[in-house]
Amino acid sequence: MDYQFIAETDLFEGCTTRQTEEMLSCLGAQEKTFPKECMIYHTGEEVHHMGLLLSGGINIVRTDVWGNQNIIGHIAPGEVFAETYACISGEPLLADVVTVKPSEVLFLDVFKVMSTCASSCSHHQRLIRNLVTIMASKNLNLTQKINHITPKTIRERLLSYLSQEAVRQGKESFDIPFNRQQMADYLSVERSALSAELSKMQKDGLLTYQKNHFTLNG
Repeated sequence: MDYQFIAETDLFEGCTTRQTEEMLSCLGAQEKTFPKECMIYHTGEEVHHMGLLLSGGINIVRTDVWGNQNIIGHIAPGEVFAETYACISGEPLLADVVTVKPSEVLFLDVFKVMSTCASSCSHHQRLIRNLVTIMASKNLNLTQKINHITPKTIRERLLSYLSQEAVRQGKESFDIPFNRQQMADYLSVERSALSAELSKMQKDGLLTYQKNHFTLNG
């Protein structure tokens, strides 16, 4: 287990590698590996463990009764998932958790995370504060997604999403975590219409792109 990497995640921010190792032992953490396109959690499932992605990539996908998919979010290495549902006993998941590439996940019992351990390790309270901050940040991200899909035109949705990514990553040239179909699902538009609009935006000089790499022209 890569304790140094785990110590550098937002969940364990402020903890040393040694302190992180001690807490993981106390929390009974379990590491598992999953192949590409594997369903880690299913819609309707009740979960008691949150996941910390160590490597790979995960999409949170909501599918309606007609089979239409909507990507709610993407989980990158170092980020957590299913923490909200694991904190609410008896609340079923409203989305699938699916790997987009081979992935390693560290599972943590949320009850043990949120409760002071028997040994009362001095860094447990920091872990709880970090988790609350992460959950607040995710609520903000969902609000931002609503802002992306509120505009009526595909161009406006693309500009909203890509502009935010440029600001978030602090540069005008950046990679996004989605392929075209996933990007279309995330923005709630048809893939063909999305691709056509991207082509028009490139011809208009607003941006250039190659696969999932984009450069915005200010």
